[in-house]
Amino acid sequence: MSKDEQIIEIRDFRMKFGEKVVIEDLSFDVKKGEIFGLLGSNGSGKTTTIRALLGLYQPTKGKLLVGGEKFSPCGKMKIGYLPEERGLYKKESVIDVMGYFGDLKGMKDGRKWALKYLERVGLEDKARTRLDKLSGGQQQKVQLGLCVMNDPDLLILDEPTKGFDPVNRRLLMEVIDEQHARGATIVMTTHYMDEVERLCDRIILLKDGKARAYGTVAEVKKEFGGKSLDDIFVKIYNEQGARHV
Repeated sequence: MSKDEQIIEIRDFRMKFGEKVVIEDLSFDVKKGEIFGLLGSNGSGKTTTIRALLGLYQPTKGKLLVGGEKFSPCGKMKIGYLPEERGLYKKESVIDVMGYFGDLKGMKDGRKWALKYLERVGLEDKARTRLDKLSGGQQQKVQLGLCVMNDPDLLILDEPTKGFDPVNRRLLMEVIDEQHARGATIVMTTHYMDEVERLCDRIILLKDGKARAYGTVAEVKKEFGGKSLDDIFVKIYNEQGARHV
C-alpha cells in the first residue's frame, strides 16, 4: 500500500433519518499514515459519518469504503474504534476485561500488554478494580487501551480526550502520537483546536452535514486569511448560509 493510497474513501454520502437530512453530498478521503481531523460542533454530522463508515448506519446514498471495501468485522484491516459513548463491562475487573478483548483480537499476550498499558497511563494499581469503581476519566483510559491494544492499522477516535484535564489530555495525546509513529492511520473528532493544530495533517470541518473547509491545516488557514482554527471555527458557525467548500 503506497503512502498516497486512500484508507478511507467517502463519496456523495447522504444520510437521512425520517424527514431530516443530517449529511448532504459529503465527499472526502483519508490517506495512509495521516492524522485526519473530522471537525464540527455537536450535531454537525461527525459521529453519524463515523457510524455509517463502520456499518452501524446504512447510508441513504453514497459510497463509504475502508481499505477499498465496505466495512466488515472480518475485513483485511485491523480497526480500533473509540466511540463517543463509552461502554464497558462495568462489573468486571479492568484486567479481566482487557484480557478478554485481547483474546477476541487474537493476542497471545493480551494480559501482559494490558498491564504495561495500565502502568503507562497511571492505572497500574487499578488492574483488579471493577470498572464501575473507576472514575469516568479512568474508564476512558481503559477503553482507549482496548482500542489500541492490537496495533490496529486504522484508529477512529470520537472525542478521545472529552472531559479530561490538561495532564490527562497530554497523556492521551502521547498515546496517539505513539500509535501514529508506528504507522497507524488516525481519524479523530475533537473540539480542541490546539490538538488539531498539533496533530492533524488534514482536516474537514462540517456544519449542518456539509463540508465548510477541507485540506491541510495550512491550506485551510490560508483560505481564511491566516486565521487560527479557533477563529475559523467561530467564523463558520456564526455565518448565515455558509458556503459549501
